[in-house]
Amino acid sequence: MKFGLRLRGGLLATLIMFGAPVVAPIGAALVSSSALAQTVQSISVEGNRRVEVETIRSYFKPGPGGRLDQGAIDDGLKALIETGLFQDVKINRGAGGQIVVSVVENPVIGRIAFEGNKKIKDEQLGTEVQSKARGTFSRAMVQSDTLRIAEIYRRSGRYDVRVTPEVIEQPNNRVDLIFTIEEGAKTGVKSIEFVGNVAFSSYRLRDVIKTRESNLLSFLASGDIYDPDRVEADRDLIRRFYLKNGFADVQVVAALTEYDPEKKGFNVTFKIEEGAQYRVGALDFRSSIPKFDPNSMRAYSRVNVGSLYNVESVEKSVEEMQIEASRRGYAFAVVRPGGDRNFEAHTVSVVFNIDEGPRTYIERINLRGNTRTRDYVIRREFDISEGDAYNRALVDRAERRLKNLDYFKSVKITTEPGSSSDRVILIVDMEEKSTGDFSISGGYSTTDGALAEVSVSERNLLGRGLFAKASVTYGQYARGYSLSFVEPYLLDYRVALGLDLYQREQKSNSYISYGTKTLGFSPRLGFSLREDLALQLRYSIYRQEITLPFYLANCNNIAGPAFNPSPAFAASQVPPIDLSSTNGLGCYSDGEASLPVRKELANGKTLTSALGYSLSYNTLDNNKNPTDGLLVDFRQDFAGVGGDVTYLKSVIDAKYYTPLVSDIVAVARLQSGILTKMGSDLRMLDHFQMGPNLVRGFAPNGIGPRDLNPFGTQDALGGTKYWGASMELQMPFWFLPKEVGLKGAVYADAGGLYDYQGPTTWTATGETTTTRNSNCIPSTINPATAGTCTGLVYDDSKVIRSSVGVGLIWQSPFGPLRFDYAVPLSKGKYDRTQEFRFGGGTSF
Repeated sequence: MKFGLRLRGGLLATLIMFGAPVVAPIGAALVSSSALAQTVQSISVEGNRRVEVETIRSYFKPGPGGRLDQGAIDDGLKALIETGLFQDVKINRGAGGQIVVSVVENPVIGRIAFEGNKKIKDEQLGTEVQSKARGTFSRAMVQSDTLRIAEIYRRSGRYDVRVTPEVIEQPNNRVDLIFTIEEGAKTGVKSIEFVGNVAFSSYRLRDVIKTRESNLLSFLASGDIYDPDRVEADRDLIRRFYLKNGFADVQVVAALTEYDPEKKGFNVTFKIEEGAQYRVGALDFRSSIPKFDPNSMRAYSRVNVGSLYNVESVEKSVEEMQIEASRRGYAFAVVRPGGDRNFEAHTVSVVFNIDEGPRTYIERINLRGNTRTRDYVIRREFDISEGDAYNRALVDRAERRLKNLDYFKSVKITTEPGSSSDRVILIVDMEEKSTGDFSISGGYSTTDGALAEVSVSERNLLGRGLFAKASVTYGQYARGYSLSFVEPYLLDYRVALGLDLYQREQKSNSYISYGTKTLGFSPRLGFSLREDLALQLRYSIYRQEITLPFYLANCNNIAGPAFNPSPAFAASQVPPIDLSSTNGLGCYSDGEASLPVRKELANGKTLTSALGYSLSYNTLDNNKNPTDGLLVDFRQDFAGVGGDVTYLKSVIDAKYYTPLVSDIVAVARLQSGILTKMGSDLRMLDHFQMGPNLVRGFAPNGIGPRDLNPFGTQDALGGTKYWGASMELQMPFWFLPKEVGLKGAVYADAGGLYDYQGPTTWTATGETTTTRNSNCIPSTINPATAGTCTGLVYDDSKVIRSSVGVGLIWQSPFGPLRFDYAVPLSKGKYDRTQEFRFGGGTSF
């Protein structure tokens, strides 16, 4: 007599047969007691086609003496089912108690196809599903793949997706697997609301979160796609924002999402309990470590008495203190912040407690998920390694650095127990993302005209953490190319080496009569002194020459013929030649270009070799769209390390942002520069040239010293000293959706540029200042009004230029755009104004 039980899906069953001497044992396998004497080799297998007999037998592990007991049979049965290779597994008792394993193998997948998918390609879906061609077919796996495909579509904002798997049987136990997809329409976020917010408007809080409302330009971005994980992350962003601004009791109670069938999208509501705003009432430092002076940590605290309680400042203080304690030899020191709130006075007394932490060491650092990035690129972001004392502050810093690399979609560092109680293993989980960019950029500005750029860049070249970029620019008035390369860790030190090779050509336009050609090379070294302080050392060497339009460069030299342009030629020039001018066409250009320009043209190509450095202090809350913080940039360049020119150029530029009431942001800016002569004469090209970059409402090169030759181009000569001050208020348009990205500005500017120290006299073969006046200025013109016989006549008055204006700022999907209309209030007699200005560009 045979007794058998058919098992599916690993379910436990028990079968009792009348007259049988044995009841079914564990695992739902029915064998007699005589089976307990069997060995692995006595197991017979039925029904297998692809899986070898010995492979099936290998799942049954014998006990002591090489015998199979009931537990081994049960474990083998479960293991066979869990392989996913079989539709059905059955264990029977044969003659003489022999064990018979009967299997029905799963079919083999011949091909996998996706039908109906337009928004997501087959290649992407194929990498996401577990079922593979030439792999084993499993209904459980197909069901899992169906849910995975639907989840992918939901992540892309299509919640109406329908996925239907279809199995087509083929000969030889093969099947084709077809996933039919109904993608449905895109499901976005139709509205974002905030409940309970008093201190900050809903308009301001929308800047904090990543989720965006759907609008007409949403097809250019993905922030409006409903993603539950992103919404949950937004809760933490809102909480962190409040904690940064003194609201120590804040709670983001919930993020409610509701699908609106009429709008065919989601409504998201964040419920907030703000609590009171706190300031720091007292600051104290305590230590339980013998011979450790806690007050020595004051220099590393970013928390100040009287300031708003800022959790980020507290966290950064903890990190700096813990790292400094480690440097002093206290490797296991732990800094724990504490706070005692005064609910009536709305103050927090902050205490930094420095204690001896557990003596734990790092056993290993395991990296997971970096399929392209080399291990050493990741490990060098750690200030600790295997065998060092475990320091949570250094681990958090490493995680932040890895995220800032922008090589990964996500980075998470966790710990696991090591081989002993005082050992931990760091697990670094990463998900890589594309780091290469190809862009075609286009833009227009009132200065450079239409402009286009094609660039190719890679932030993680060959997985080695190198940056490389090549770009070509072609425009109406500006052309050129540039090659850049950055090694962020020079000789395994945290020092960035950058190399730049560039060629630029600036053509003459309505603002300058001459053009320039520049070819240069610049290596640089960058040092991060602190998170908010950076130093850059650089060397620049470039060759520069001036070019002039034909009608200004080749007219009527003393030994040459006169130039009498035709009307067609005159009209084709930029700017056009005025044939009705009374200044004498026979000598139109021999004197019209300013004296410093003609001298530079005669000198030919000039080589500049300069050493310089920059020191930058940055506490901005957002580098692209700041609302709070200070940015100071101080630069100095010394030319004269070889080359043809010598000078010292010093420049400082400071911007301060602070939020005011109702989402209005105040921006104060101060800037100044000094060019110091260091021996040889200064060129006009080395002078500062200012316009709307100093005081809006003026044309490019529209401010400062200017050539007064009434028959010439009256070029701006530039100055060696300038200063500027600006106050601006930026405010949103509350009647427009936040996602439009529009805000307005009102501002007032003031500044000055003066002290020209370039060439004022010049004598060249065939052209002296005397022959210039006698040959190039009609006799009816008083030479005193055009220039004296001793050289250049120019205006260099120290007039304060000022203006007021309004602006429109658009953080568009096409890139940042700005429109300004400014009216000068005070100006120099010869300054040139330009009330409207526009600039912007993007990658597309």
